Amino acid sequence: MHAVPLEHILFVSTALFFIGMFGLFTRRNLITILMSIELTLNSVNINFIAFNKYLYPEKLDGVFFTIFIITIAAAEAAVAIAIIINLYRSHKSIDVEAAAELKF
Repeated sequence: MHAVPLEHILFVSTALFFIGMFGLFTRRNLITILMSIELTLNSVNINFIAFNKYLYPEKLDGVFFTIFIITIAAAEAAVAIAIIINLYRSHKSIDVEAAAELKF
């Protein structure tokens, strides 16, 4: 069984990070922006696990950070989806530019 080199894992993580950043800056739909944020957080999780495995294989610090980030990301997604649903119900749009023009 061959281990995957650290460079390959970091390449995938970097690709996920920049795909997430591209989606964050170029999309106008709130759902796709939320998915882009999740991609960015997952790239960070991959980094934590990879560096934990290759630098400190006997410790689980990276795994604990990853579990913490997954928990925070789930709470963030739940709150964001609730806000998006409320915004859609009141204004029939989930476009970012339409949300910026709202008057409360």
